[in-house]
Amino acid sequence: MTDLRLYMQWLELQLDWLPAWLTSLIVLAGGGAAGLAVCEAGSRLITHALARRDEFWRSLIARTKGPARLALLVIGLSIGASLAPLDPGQAALIQHALLICFILLVGWIGLVAMNIASAIYLRRFANSASDNFLARKHVTQVRLLQRACATLIVLLTASLALMTIPGVRQYGVSLLASAGAAGVIFGLALQPVLGNLIAGVQIAMTQPIRIGDAVIVENEWGEIEEITSTYVVVRVWDWRRMVLPLSYFIQKPFQNWTRESASLIGTSMLYLDYSAPVEIMRRKLEEIVAGSRLWDKQVVNLAVTDLKERTMEVRCLVSAKNAGETFDLRCEVREKMIAFLQAEHPYALPRQRLDLPEGAAVRIADGGAPRPQNAGEPARYS
Repeated sequence: MTDLRLYMQWLELQLDWLPAWLTSLIVLAGGGAAGLAVCEAGSRLITHALARRDEFWRSLIARTKGPARLALLVIGLSIGASLAPLDPGQAALIQHALLICFILLVGWIGLVAMNIASAIYLRRFANSASDNFLARKHVTQVRLLQRACATLIVLLTASLALMTIPGVRQYGVSLLASAGAAGVIFGLALQPVLGNLIAGVQIAMTQPIRIGDAVIVENEWGEIEEITSTYVVVRVWDWRRMVLPLSYFIQKPFQNWTRESASLIGTSMLYLDYSAPVEIMRRKLEEIVAGSRLWDKQVVNLAVTDLKERTMEVRCLVSAKNAGETFDLRCEVREKMIAFLQAEHPYALPRQRLDLPEGAAVRIADGGAPRPQNAGEPARYS
């Protein structure tokens, strides 16, 4: 540092013919350029030494390059400000600006560190399996907590930065502590945001939904595609996106088809004539699911669940390893059971019966039109 001061004094003597403000600007620019040069050289050295070996190190260096560049820039400008010929007012202004940059740097480092920690933690869980319950659970928890912490870090950083400026210090205090009239205004304005932030923490801890869950909301079947700090995106079966606030999943009822496991039992209902061969149909159902690639070999059952006025209700239960395959298997069972009944047992399909009065004749030639009989007798068919 002593040698550096001697060099700067010599440089000031060489630049004595320049205005003081221009000399200070040159010194500050030199300090900032030196900081950026050190950052670039260090990044190249570390990349050459470590990043070629592992993808993790490449990702780490890429994520930390921005904060490292800002940190060295602040250090270079700080050294330049201490060596430049500045009057007290100019020095105080530059030091204040550097303090704000330092606060922003700390917040940025906090965000980057949180993202790196989240990425490292999630590397342990494979999200490609068909029944990826554990992976989806941890991904949802980490993403929600990550966004909640990011919101808190941004608010805290902005508050501390504002508190260093005398003219707007009260806004920083209000944003940080929610005190006074400004705090009430901010609190009312941020009530939906804070409500969804708290709902996000509840969802992360209690796990009513996870990314990838199959749900029914607002009478629509879909899949949880994205969970942010304020809303949830549901990918509906026809590729539409339904956007709902986080608080919806805390305050309103909905169906989660993959809450504990991705496997589901699907139902196919058939309405048949009373003469339908139930036992034959039961064996046929077992044959259909045994030959299907969608069946998970867990559940297959056929039962008469209700008797209607003209038909009986037959329920076919089958299971598959996820919601999409369950839906496809239900459709396959319906199609093949109906095709089997049409080909082998057509009498089992629903029919309308007509009970004619005793002694009535059916007239075939003219399509069964009624023909009046003797006076006082009801119309007959012939």
